[in-house]
Amino acid sequence: MLSEIGRRLRLTIFGTSHGPAVGCVLEGLPAGFTIDMESLRTFLNRRRPGASLTSRLQEQDMPRFTAGIDKQGVCDGKPLAAMIANRDARAGDYRMLKAKPRPGQADYPAYCKYGSRLDMAGGPFSGRLTAPLCLAGGIAVQLLAEDGIFVGSHLLRIGKVEDRPLPLYPTRQLLAGLSRKVIPVLDDEAGRRMQLAAELARQQGDSLGGIIQAAAIGLPVGLGGPLFAGLEPRLAAVLMAIPAAKGIEFGAGFGSARLRGSQNNDSFYRRYDGSIATASNNCGGILGGMSNGMPLTLQMAFKPTPCIALEQRTVDMASGKETPTQSKGRHDPCVALRCCPIVEAAMALVLADMLMEARETICI
Repeated sequence: MLSEIGRRLRLTIFGTSHGPAVGCVLEGLPAGFTIDMESLRTFLNRRRPGASLTSRLQEQDMPRFTAGIDKQGVCDGKPLAAMIANRDARAGDYRMLKAKPRPGQADYPAYCKYGSRLDMAGGPFSGRLTAPLCLAGGIAVQLLAEDGIFVGSHLLRIGKVEDRPLPLYPTRQLLAGLSRKVIPVLDDEAGRRMQLAAELARQQGDSLGGIIQAAAIGLPVGLGGPLFAGLEPRLAAVLMAIPAAKGIEFGAGFGSARLRGSQNNDSFYRRYDGSIATASNNCGGILGGMSNGMPLTLQMAFKPTPCIALEQRTVDMASGKETPTQSKGRHDPCVALRCCPIVEAAMALVLADMLMEARETICI
């Protein structure tokens, strides 16, 4: 199983959803870099389960660092290792599913590939692995901030309820304000309706999908490159590894397919300070795989939580007979509600890695 990403800032994730712990090893952090532990805890708490509209798991998700850092949070330049205990795992909730793959989950192909030995509660395919991803990504967020680069996101859509999109130029203050909200939206009334929709789905034993819109501001012009070195493929490779992610688009994305070139092209102009900008941002801040100085924007679609209380149909792998199944675990009515910090973490890891890589070849 490939659980590594990055070239200069390399991340390895380990553990399973119902094992004793999950964790990560992060290589490439500069010696002397100090991690703000309070900010990191705040970042991790945005993903942590236990809130009213999230999984009822009661995990504290406090990391225990075992290498690469001293008691003051200063990195020594060696690989940083950290573990997050699984204190509220209940594998027994899933024991009856050992040979009954759940609809919408990885159970069936995983059973065929790895056999019955695999943890049927999700194992390495579980969203639980986003905890160490957020741990490493929260550190990458702090790395980027030292260079004046900031990432942020909001819930653009939950079910049929929509928030308004980010402005052409999202500010650091706007992105920081979103991160402090329980429901990160620009329109608080839309957030209230999202809560109601998610709660209704929970009461009905069902779930909802959602869309997250994210942005990175402060990127230098020219970060990235053509073909496989481009921002889009590098970002998509990590973002689409987030469990439940089913789609990604940059800028206008699929909407650009409905436009003419004269409508889709972002016209250049000179700003009052002499810098070059574009009048619109259909390209999402990326041209030819490289940043063009505009905010990098993207949208990600997340499917509805597959584990639902409603009865569904499956096949008993032992008998070969069709049988009803029903999930008894503790799950989110909408996984997108906790995915904003995960998307930001993935973006930050890729951007920090690419920034380190670029510094080895050119001065930016």
